[in-house]
Order: sequence, then C-alpha cells, then structure tokens
Amino acid sequence: MMRLLSGLLLACSLSLSVHAERIRDLTTVQGVRDNQLIGYGLVVGLDGTGDQTTQTPFTTQTMSNMLSQLGITVPGGTNIQLKNVAAVMVTATLPPFAHQGKNIDVVVSSMGNAKSLRGGTLLMTPLKGVDNQVYALAQGNILVGGAGASAGGSSVQVNQLNGGRITGGAIVERELPTDFGTRNELVLELNDVDFTVAQRISDAINRYAGYPAASAEDGSAVKIKASASHASQVSLLAAIQNLKVSVPVEDARVIINSRTGSVVMNREVILGTCAVAQGNLSVTINRQDRVSQPDTPLAGGQTVVSPETQIDMRQQGGTLQHVKASASLNNVVRALNTLGATPIELMSILQAMESAGCLRAKLEII
Repeated sequence: MMRLLSGLLLACSLSLSVHAERIRDLTTVQGVRDNQLIGYGLVVGLDGTGDQTTQTPFTTQTMSNMLSQLGITVPGGTNIQLKNVAAVMVTATLPPFAHQGKNIDVVVSSMGNAKSLRGGTLLMTPLKGVDNQVYALAQGNILVGGAGASAGGSSVQVNQLNGGRITGGAIVERELPTDFGTRNELVLELNDVDFTVAQRISDAINRYAGYPAASAEDGSAVKIKASASHASQVSLLAAIQNLKVSVPVEDARVIINSRTGSVVMNREVILGTCAVAQGNLSVTINRQDRVSQPDTPLAGGQTVVSPETQIDMRQQGGTLQHVKASASLNNVVRALNTLGATPIELMSILQAMESAGCLRAKLEII
C-alpha cells in the first residue's frame, strides 16, 4: 500500500512539473516573418481640428504637391490656411506570403499639432519597406477610439484622439520575395533558448519521420532535412507543427519593474529559511519663522525674523521576522505577506534574499 501511494505521489509530481506543448507554440519557421511598412500621407475632412499650418509648414507643402499632381496650380507665395487637413505617418505590418490584392490593417498617427483625427479620411498613401520599395497602398476612413469636447476654456478627453486605425485599409501591390521551398532544409527557431526543448523537438520529429531527419543545431534552432519543393515542405510543416513535446520545468524567475513597483514571480520560485528585519525610517523637518519686535515703538530697535527648525527622525518596525522555507508559490506568497512590506520594500527584501542565498530564483530587474 505504501509503495502504491509513493508511486501515485511520484506520478502526480511528474505531471505537475512536465507538460506537453505543440511544436508550433514553441518555435517559428526561419524566413517566415512579418515585415514593417511605413508611409507619409494626408488626412482630410477634419472638423477644424487639423494642423495649424503656421507651425507645421510641411503640411502646406505636402498639400501643394498633391494639388499640383492633380493638375491644380497654387500661386507662389500663397499663404494657405488649412484647418481640416493633418499630416500623418501610416504604419502597417506585411504578413508572410501576402499576395497582391490582400488587405492589411494600417495605423494612422498625427505628426503635426492636429487636435483630433476623428472623422478624417486618409488619402492614398504609398507604404514602403526597408528597401524603399512600395509594397502597399493605404486609403480609407479612420476609426478613432477616443472622444473629446471643449467649450469656454474647459475641455475633457477620453483616450487618444491623434491616432486611429483603418481595418483592411491597405492593399498589397507587391509581393515580398521569399526563399521558402527553395532549399533542402527547414530551420525551426525556438522562442526561448533551451537545449532540452531543442533536443526533444528533434527527437519527436525523428520518431514521426522514422529516420534521423532533424538535428538540434544549438539551444535555439532545429534543422530539418526536406526536399526542395513548396508542396512537400508545406505538408511536412503541417504535420510537424502539431506534434506534442514534453516541456521541462521552467527556470524559477522573479521579475521586478522598478518604474511601476511591480513584482511578478512564476510557480517555480522557492524560498529557503531565513530571518528578515525591515524598518521604516521617516524624517520630518518643520520650519517656522519667529518674529521679534521691540518692546516699545520709541526704543529704536528693529523687527527681526529668525527661523526655527525642528527635525524629527523616527524608525518604525525593524523586528526580526522568521520566514519559513516554502516549496510552492502559494506558500511563498503567504510567507512574504507575513512581512507586511510594501511593493517598494519587497524589492529590497528580495534582492537581499537573493544575496543571502535563500531566494532560489533568478532575479531580473526591468
């Protein structure tokens, strides 16, 4: 009976420490990636919330260039006062294998001093890649998620009004060249560097193929032998990416964000037995001006102002607290809560615990 119970406990501990994930969730295919696009354009149709052209001369220049392309000549020296036009930057992400005619989303952001882009329409804007080639054309009505109103010198605003999104607002005009299917191998890149996971992925692929088709190059890549054809590589990836791999226990980590005071730890964090004393030191400075005047007006004295300063220093807490060893995340949280420390104080405590060797985790400060 005891042997059966110990076996059940071992099986439960293994099931908690190891779990299976699909290869598609652990890796990406080398060469299959997104590409960033950017463009400069104009938004028209604003309700008097556009750029102030006296402070943004590039808006006027862009408007004149666009009108000249449409056959309208603006006389030189004309001071164009525009209120319904804004200069914007347009960004988009070109997905892999995007063919001509595919619609992609674009983000429109004001680059001048426009008050709002609500109700505006983006005029045709070419979107270029890093090679300065045009890959898509964007145009359409902007959807702004914010709202605002102003009257009598008072204003109220909810969310951001100087940026918006056009769903499917760009059409792909040029396909991105790719070498997928032209080589005799595929490379799977791991999302996180881990030699154990790389070897287990290689073993799972070899068991599926029935021969040594895959090999772990290092802790971040697995190379797979394949025939140089699109169809065979697509079918191979379709089968491989759904294979499940047992993922080992992850590293114990504690992440501290010094800017926001956030402390996040994963389930593998363990505490060793230690004693912690945490005290609060407060210094209060009180300054008052004391006025001294002569006893009688005819005494010939002068009124003197002398400052009086009082400094009070107090230290609260500082008692030594016993922190028991904790092997689970719930016990770790319970042990740290017994200290009654604020998040800022908890950062210093965790750093001291790591130095003392009682925090069994990697401490990262971001």
